[in-house]
Amino acid sequence: MKRLYQTLLLTLVIPLCVRAQTDTSAIRSLDDCIRYALENTVEVRNARIDAQISEARVKETVGLGLPQVDGTVQLTHNPKLPRFYSQYVEGQPGIVDLSTVPGIESGDVVAFQNVFQLPSSGDAGIKINQLLFSSSYLVGLKAASTYKELAYKTEEQTQIDVIEKVTKAYYAVLVNNERIALFDNNIGRVDSLLRSTSALNKNGFSEEIDVDRVQVQLNNLKTERLKFVNSQALGLLLLKFQMNYPMDQPLQISGTLQTLTVDDALFNEYQQGWDHKNRIEYKVLDTQRRLQELDIKNKYSTSLPTLSAFANLGYSTQSPTIGGLFKTESGIPSTDEFGPDKWYPYSMIGLTLNIPLFSGLQRNYQLQQSRLSLIKIQNNYNSLKQSIDLSIQQNTTLYKNAVETLKSQQENMTLASKVARVTKIKYEQGVGSSIEVTDAESALREAQVNYYNALYDAIVSKVDLDKAYAKINPANYSPSTTNQK
Repeated sequence: MKRLYQTLLLTLVIPLCVRAQTDTSAIRSLDDCIRYALENTVEVRNARIDAQISEARVKETVGLGLPQVDGTVQLTHNPKLPRFYSQYVEGQPGIVDLSTVPGIESGDVVAFQNVFQLPSSGDAGIKINQLLFSSSYLVGLKAASTYKELAYKTEEQTQIDVIEKVTKAYYAVLVNNERIALFDNNIGRVDSLLRSTSALNKNGFSEEIDVDRVQVQLNNLKTERLKFVNSQALGLLLLKFQMNYPMDQPLQISGTLQTLTVDDALFNEYQQGWDHKNRIEYKVLDTQRRLQELDIKNKYSTSLPTLSAFANLGYSTQSPTIGGLFKTESGIPSTDEFGPDKWYPYSMIGLTLNIPLFSGLQRNYQLQQSRLSLIKIQNNYNSLKQSIDLSIQQNTTLYKNAVETLKSQQENMTLASKVARVTKIKYEQGVGSSIEVTDAESALREAQVNYYNALYDAIVSKVDLDKAYAKINPANYSPSTTNQK
């Protein structure tokens, strides 16, 4: 019986401990959420894979300048060997004297039995080719390195977008947490008011309708709180989605809104040393321009000569049958230094100079297309600069408006809280009406809702402003972005 109790106790305690550990590990700050997202979102993973592909492509391009070695083994059998053909001309010497063969006249073509080749042959060797000079190869090395740089810039751009989405979703959840806590305080305050109003009604100092008004207000508060609780659940799902966090796993966020700075002091800091080149979009476009310039050089370099060295080394043999190719003794005396072995070595070395002469004007038109593509990229510079300027001006205006609205709503909430407090005191002392208390509570609740809406708008505006001024740096969150690039 004692063992049964111990087993039941372990069965109950162990899952609780595991659940407690899971819940503790699921509490994350904003930095934790961003780090998790940078490591797990599909967009960042694919961008990181593209960067790894670019590194492999660089090594592939480098490999073109290394020795190219191929090994081949070939066995061939000819059931019928091709004949040798010769034309008999009277008075001219030939391989065989045909002047005594009847029926052969001068000018006839004669087919001889192939006496210089056996039906089966074998060859085993290696071919080595080394590129000595190629302008296209040199340009390709630079282009591969630039392509690698473009892949990392694109990865950084993807990470910035992910950070922006996660930050907005995180603060939406945080603001909703504050709203729910505020509703709890309001419900507690109105519930206290309901109890005091009910007591006054029992003692004949208030009417039943006063109790009903407060009860309606309390019911509305509970209903609105339930709506925000449901919205909070959707907000957490959105945050999990932006992080690529398992939907069935618990997630709790830490942090408070008091640590967030939302004021006008950011403008002076952001505008110091600002340059369009700080934006990741500008960096990506600049890398694309350099890559296109290298493509033009590559198109031009294909018309230049290339020089390479080659060497062919191997062994060859012939035999009347396929099986004879695998025998080491031929039975024929040989004066070769390798003795009577049937496989005899051969070697050949040389240089190859390839000079492109005419390609049907294909290179010219390819070069023309690349130059036109470069002009398109250069045209995008002005468009991008205007877009960045517009983004800065627009987000600056939105942020200023959001800050002013936040200040106004914060002041309104403070005043509404003061009015609600004074009105309640007056009502409890018998110098105020329940209608005034109800109106004051409704005004306070409206001011609180407006304040948190303004607060979230200010947070979103700040995130957009950070992105506009290129203040979002993925290297501050993820160690994987600090790799050498």
